[in-house]
Amino acid sequence: MAGTVEQKLNALGITLDEPNPPSANYVGFVRTGNLLFVSGQVCRTSDGKLIAKGKLGSGVTLEQGMAAARGCAINLLAQVRMALGDLDKVTRVVRLGGFVNSMPDFLEGPKVLNGASDLMVAAFGDKGRHARTTVGVAALPGDAAVEVEGVFEVA
Repeated sequence: MAGTVEQKLNALGITLDEPNPPSANYVGFVRTGNLLFVSGQVCRTSDGKLIAKGKLGSGVTLEQGMAAARGCAINLLAQVRMALGDLDKVTRVVRLGGFVNSMPDFLEGPKVLNGASDLMVAAFGDKGRHARTTVGVAALPGDAAVEVEGVFEVA
């Protein structure tokens, strides 16, 4: 039976699939003590398609970027579930780091990352409020529009 957090996700129409395997020489997550570090997740669906491809400010809209960041957050949570077996073991979302594939003059990166942050708060309530960094970058793997990494405190 799904835990409380997964039930909230299901109510939002979100089901967590098996995470995509790493595409290079790294692992999807590392746990040390009560911290779980999850590698950057691009905005791929479970069938491997990108939610948004290209640059914000040149072909990818703010709304598409926010949807891509939400997709990254879903992929983060799939990794967390794989690591812990149950999302209810998360005691705090500590930090998200976001990377936005964007034109140099695109200044709305923080709004893009709200797609990921809003999902964490919806899933975990106050425990989902976190520190965050958003960085505009020249390119991401596969020309993904967004990539998000995360740090979680776990029981």
